[in-house]
Amino acid sequence: MPTTGRKKGHRGRDSAVQGTNDSSVVSKLSAAAQGYFHDAFLQHFVCKVSRRAPLINRGYYVRWRAVDHCVRRFLQITESCCRRQILSLGAGFDSLYFRLRADEALHGVVVLEVDFPDVSRRKAALIGSNVTLRGMLGPHLSPHTGPVYVSSSQYRLLGVDIREEAQVEAALGAAGLDWAAPTLILSEVVLTYMETQWSDVVISWAAKLLPQSLFVMYEQIRPDDPFGRVMQDHFLKLNSALHALRQYPDSAAHTRRFLDKGWEHCECLDMNDFYLGLIPEEERSRVEILEPFDEYEEWHQKCSHYFILTASRGSFTVQALLTRPAVSPLPAVGPSWSPVSLRVKTLPVRVEGLGLASTPVSPGRVLLTGGSSRGGRGAEPRVLLRDHQAWRSVSVESSGSLGVRLYHTVTSCPGGGFVVYGGRSSPLNPIRDLFRVTLDPCGPAPDEPEDQELMTMRAERMVCTGDPPPPRWRHTATVVSHNGQNLLLVFGGKSESAAALGDAHFLCLDQQRWMKVPIEGAAPTALHSHSACSFQGGVVVFGGLDRRGVPRGDTAVLRPTDGGFSWDRLEVQPPPVPRYSHSAHMIGEKLVVVGGVWLHSDGVPGVVVIDLSIRTSVEFSLDLTSVPWPLMLHSFCSDLTDSEEPEVVLIGGGGNCFSFGTHFNPQPVTVDLRPALGSKVLKSGT
Repeated sequence: MPTTGRKKGHRGRDSAVQGTNDSSVVSKLSAAAQGYFHDAFLQHFVCKVSRRAPLINRGYYVRWRAVDHCVRRFLQITESCCRRQILSLGAGFDSLYFRLRADEALHGVVVLEVDFPDVSRRKAALIGSNVTLRGMLGPHLSPHTGPVYVSSSQYRLLGVDIREEAQVEAALGAAGLDWAAPTLILSEVVLTYMETQWSDVVISWAAKLLPQSLFVMYEQIRPDDPFGRVMQDHFLKLNSALHALRQYPDSAAHTRRFLDKGWEHCECLDMNDFYLGLIPEEERSRVEILEPFDEYEEWHQKCSHYFILTASRGSFTVQALLTRPAVSPLPAVGPSWSPVSLRVKTLPVRVEGLGLASTPVSPGRVLLTGGSSRGGRGAEPRVLLRDHQAWRSVSVESSGSLGVRLYHTVTSCPGGGFVVYGGRSSPLNPIRDLFRVTLDPCGPAPDEPEDQELMTMRAERMVCTGDPPPPRWRHTATVVSHNGQNLLLVFGGKSESAAALGDAHFLCLDQQRWMKVPIEGAAPTALHSHSACSFQGGVVVFGGLDRRGVPRGDTAVLRPTDGGFSWDRLEVQPPPVPRYSHSAHMIGEKLVVVGGVWLHSDGVPGVVVIDLSIRTSVEFSLDLTSVPWPLMLHSFCSDLTDSEEPEVVLIGGGGNCFSFGTHFNPQPVTVDLRPALGSKVLKSGT
């Protein structure tokens, strides 16, 4: 693979790619320092320790765990072989050799690492100057010759560009690679930085030169959804474009790629499948309590955009390093997709925020409370107002503060006013206060045009009798009816100590009293980030995330009875795809579910319409051609408009896209529901 055929600028891009090694090893050390995995050697490759966010720590944990799973499995299935090899491509400052040596797991194993000469030279210098690392090499240390910077009986460090097939073959031969011995080839986010013409050649020469081998690759997929677009933009800004994504956008394409390049068997799992299917529940439970965590949407999206792949040749084709999980979080029956897409339009008003709540105030007016804006600041209450088919945001002057509050609820009361309940300011600080809010217009602001209306909000802390629910967030609060009284039903959510809650609590709004109401039937599993809509005096609950961190696609109705309420689970066909962090609205007897996060299906959730009368569901994709930025439909809120044409306005949303930056939806959008509901405008059933 001659260098003369390469375009100018490769040297700069190569330097940028080498820089990803430095960031990666710092993140791995951060995860190890917080107890996600044990690695006593990473610290020797990092000059300055930095603690990463819990989301990044989890992301590097699942990467480390997936690769370690494959390495340990390779060592297990080849333990009877007298000579085995691990060849790490683009190894960077990985500490695999030192960990395996400390674990006494290198019987008959030689570890060879290959990276750019500059990276390998730096690593060799660190090893040579560190007593601990140097002492792990053993007595058989050879002087530096050619591309071999470190050579001991079980460890070889080479500096060579892996795109140069002839040079790599010569360097590996000089380092003593046994071409016929069982070999594990590792590639962690390496090949994607090359143009695909080069990475395809690497996959091909590995299959050709190592007939008894297994290939393990960890990389990105799904470039076209909103998270994927943010991910790509991040690497472009770093001058480290992800080249493989265009030609190989999903796990099926990567599987075909390896089979076409000479490998005999290939298995590919995204990291949601790996984490939920191949990591024992006990281990997941250990990891999930290491740090306060409330970024589920971003965690699942990160995992859906990375995969672990194993390919094999020779006698190892029957020895799987990965096995597909026996139980999938997806329903056995695929969803029913409508051929019609729902049109999405942006509104010319700037409103953004994560974890905010909304409720209709009056026709054409939506109250927004809480949430987090850029820089983590708490968002001020405001009203989204529609006048003459135009939308604008109206300031709210408040006589009482709701404080910094995310993932709470604001519920319109039948007698007037609103109840703000629950939420958190941080995962360690749930909010216990309950507020009754009233909203009044106060005319135009001074020195402002007459149509620049201001509103005043009065927030009064409610003092309620009875036994209150434990503090929570990511719950629902819905008005139901019992014996002629209007009750606020608080259901589910999560707390500091509970991954998900399954309890139901009733607040009598007239008496401001928490009361017990009998409930019959099997309640839904403990949930958070679900939806609940008032329906015929009761409530419809859909979706959510359960205690195991698995999205649900269940539909349950809490119906009024003579003595209280009764749960009724609906069997919907085909089953809706499980999701959470969505919004939902009742229109007649149709439950309209918008957005959310799911795990595997192509694309991202649009709208699913569940007809409660005949118990069927239809999924609708969204037509986003008129939205100029990635639309992330999670951690948002929505309300039906008063338009004669049924539509829903979606406000806020977005998230911290792993280490790729935070994306906020800068403007509200509307979704035209007419194709999903038919031409006849259906009246709300709330």
